[in-house]
Amino acid sequence: MAQFLKKGKSEEEKSHSHEKIRHTVENTLDDIKIRGDDALRDLSQKFDQYNPTSFRLSSHDIKQAREHVSDEDIHDISFAQEQVRNFAEHQKNTLKDIEVETLPGVFLGHKHIPVNAVGCYVPGGKYPMVASAHMSVLTAKVAGVPRVVASAPPFKNQDGIIAPHPAIVTAMNMAGADEIYCLGGIQAIGGMALGTKTLKPVDMIVGPGNAFVAEAKRQLFGKVGIDLFAGPTETLIIADSSADPEICATDLLGQAEHGPTSPATLITDSEQLAQNVLAEISRILDILPTADIARISWKEYGEIILCSSREEMLQESERIAFEHVQVMTNDDFWFLERMTNYGALFLGARTNVAYGDKTIGTNHTLPTQKAGRYTGGLWVGKFMKTHTYQYISSDEASTLVGEYCSRLSMLEGFVGHAEQANIRLRRFGNKNIPYGTPAPRKKS
Repeated sequence: MAQFLKKGKSEEEKSHSHEKIRHTVENTLDDIKIRGDDALRDLSQKFDQYNPTSFRLSSHDIKQAREHVSDEDIHDISFAQEQVRNFAEHQKNTLKDIEVETLPGVFLGHKHIPVNAVGCYVPGGKYPMVASAHMSVLTAKVAGVPRVVASAPPFKNQDGIIAPHPAIVTAMNMAGADEIYCLGGIQAIGGMALGTKTLKPVDMIVGPGNAFVAEAKRQLFGKVGIDLFAGPTETLIIADSSADPEICATDLLGQAEHGPTSPATLITDSEQLAQNVLAEISRILDILPTADIARISWKEYGEIILCSSREEMLQESERIAFEHVQVMTNDDFWFLERMTNYGALFLGARTNVAYGDKTIGTNHTLPTQKAGRYTGGLWVGKFMKTHTYQYISSDEASTLVGEYCSRLSMLEGFVGHAEQANIRLRRFGNKNIPYGTPAPRKKS
């Protein structure tokens, strides 16, 4: 049976009350519904000390932002976007429209149709999440979304001026955003979803954010579509005695720096590796510049689970169902073939979660809090709706389907449904069926 060499907070401790956040978000969204642009302005002033003439950036504003980004940074952003675009295009090519003749004269089909308008939120609080622009805006444009709205909060630059973040704005623009806004938090989510006089509403909201952003998306779900209910970043490493303890420790802490509530877990069947990883974590925390965050995360949410076999490691991984799962064992592909519950999988020591977060090309917006049991992450297909259609090309086919429909509708008591079938049986099949009765069965 698996043992905890290091235990984090219990599930009960993790599930602390979110009532205050819920009420704050609810009241804020109500305010945006009632006061529109005035509410957005007041909220931006209150939370970000930002009150521009217009929250929407002009082409001049975007050009100015780009001038503050070095050529080297633009080159790197371009490389990352090229990888994301390439993989998204390959994914899109797997989505095929179909039309099949299921019975003589009966044709059924489906079409993949892009969402008409999407709002992409890019966080910029603790860290300016430039990569989120690629993952949301660019992927939506590859899907064919006609109108992509992008929004990110302002930041305080080295001169103490609060303004749009140049690298985020540049990445949004390079990714193909049709409208760019400098709005953060609940006001950004509410503004894009509910709309105001100056901000036309969208049909779908995507992108990560803090607890308030996540709650706003939750409350608005139904009025608009969303990608995921995202929680803190989660990282799991599955490793055996062949793994490098320094790499394991580096990869755990590298993700723990996301925030003080980001779980980082090691599952191993080697107690020696576990002890070595613990020692490396202690060493790295003394030199890591973001250790003030990573240390809290590791102390409160870090875990090491010691298993007796790779089968038990697999079992524990499936139970945990973390967002990111990195496998470093003697047989990584054994896990690939058997794992079913995760957000994204990283196989071998040559890759890592940071590659997925920033540059490799897969999407970094992924399911957390065990949602990997029932959904995957953001991808080009999330921005497309699969709509069915049907038509019948002959009287005989309409009659055949209608006879079954008539009887099954009456079985359920839906007389009006049955009559939709019966009238066609009378028109196209010359059937003399009394009103409100099922079509007779053919004698065998």
